Amino acid sequence: MKQLEQLDILEQRAVLVGVNLNQQQDFDYSMEELGNLAEACGVEVVGQLTQNMERVNKSHYIGTGKVEELSGLYKGLEANLVIFNDELSPSQLRNLESDLECKVIDRTILILDIFEKRAKTREAQLQVEVAQLQYMLPRLVGLRESLGRQGGGVGTKNRGAGETRLELDRRRIEEKITALNKELESLVFQRQTQRKQRKKNALPVVSLVGYTNAGKSTIMNAMIEKFGAAGGSGEKTVFEKDMLFATLETSVRNIQLEDNKSFLLTDTVGFVSKLPHHLVKAFRSTLEEVAEADLLIHVVDYANEKYGQLIQITENTLKDIGVTDIPTVFAYNKCDLAGHPIPKVQENSIYLAAKPRIGIDELVSLIRGSIFTDYVQCEMLIPYDRGQVVSYLNEHANIKSTEYENDGTRLALECREMDYDKYREYVIESK
Repeated sequence: MKQLEQLDILEQRAVLVGVNLNQQQDFDYSMEELGNLAEACGVEVVGQLTQNMERVNKSHYIGTGKVEELSGLYKGLEANLVIFNDELSPSQLRNLESDLECKVIDRTILILDIFEKRAKTREAQLQVEVAQLQYMLPRLVGLRESLGRQGGGVGTKNRGAGETRLELDRRRIEEKITALNKELESLVFQRQTQRKQRKKNALPVVSLVGYTNAGKSTIMNAMIEKFGAAGGSGEKTVFEKDMLFATLETSVRNIQLEDNKSFLLTDTVGFVSKLPHHLVKAFRSTLEEVAEADLLIHVVDYANEKYGQLIQITENTLKDIGVTDIPTVFAYNKCDLAGHPIPKVQENSIYLAAKPRIGIDELVSLIRGSIFTDYVQCEMLIPYDRGQVVSYLNEHANIKSTEYENDGTRLALECREMDYDKYREYVIESK
């Protein structure tokens, strides 16, 4: 029995397969990315097969001649898995597995598998499970046959639970999706309530966006450390690691600056090209955090020579989820690895290195210039019997000087417009 278990967890050796439709410019990078995704699942890439086509083959995705070539390559390299760079239809999956007599998965199930491994919160786990079930529903036959060929490993979920799920009939899977969506809706409602409360408090929201593993969580942790949101104890820092999709949950932290200005900083799931529509749909509630931001910080891995394509992938994904016309600051990260001088600011761009904490002050200056546009400088004279107003302003405004006069406390301050309007009766001078 132990030998069988060892076979199940045997190192997976994969051949990657991609079709370059009409000479796509980013095709080579998407294949490289597929290899990175495979490695993120612990799969060793041993070979690659590509084909230039004007349109995919409806029955096998690749041409029949290429299927034979793939079969020879697969056997010759002693691979035990074939991964396609696009989402396969149920019939393509069945035909390929039948002709190749091996386990075949596509890019979508690979990404779903990574998301499943990384999901920590109940909401993220539900979102991934819904996406998996929606993907599996039309593919039950092919996936069941695939499980028969090889238990365990990427694309089959964990043994036992995965097999049980695939044995469910369509009706039961649909019922399961409905039940999960109901639970998700209650969590989404909680998130919406939290967002409404934040809007009521009129705190500006800054969202970190970008390609996966660009360094969004590192930037967030650098801000938390610098401005004491974690109280110096690290309690509120977010998980960061040099791997794809380290962060799936949306983290929100209140960043309190020295002059009593504050903003909410959100760290969201990273993007990747051809992000499965099942996942985009499932994570839509999480991505709504981005849609309601006052400012986006587009974090770019400047050490990656293909960083221009990574920018395009992120911008395309933002468009897909309906995020447009939000002011954006570009944070070119990992410049220390690219040999670029840091810190350097150019208009709405900052070149920095978040890990060694170089350029964080400059990034904050850019954020300040973008979100604190509704602040008013003024002087107020507040009667001594209105001490609670002085306490409020000391906590929520930037007090530049305090003088005690016969008629009350005289404050020279910078405050939000809403607070200026609220206490206009005490204003004696505005600038």
